[in-house]
Amino acid sequence: MEIRIGIANTGRELSFDTSQAAADVKKSVAAALDSGATHVEFADAKGTSYIVPTASLAYIELGTEESRRVGFVA
Repeated sequence: MEIRIGIANTGRELSFDTSQAAADVKKSVAAALDSGATHVEFADAKGTSYIVPTASLAYIELGTEESRRVGFVA
């Protein structure tokens, strides 16, 4: 699943693929925002960790969990 994170006052966005389910990502972000945590942590499919300050979150876009089809559709 692809995650795109918009960070306030930044022209670029953070984009990466993760093996986590969309529901798990939503729960971790909601828990961090509800508890007043200073940051939220994500991990991509390759094992790289990303720590994003919750005060700087502009948006989080979660992609679809289904894989892309390869080939031609008749």
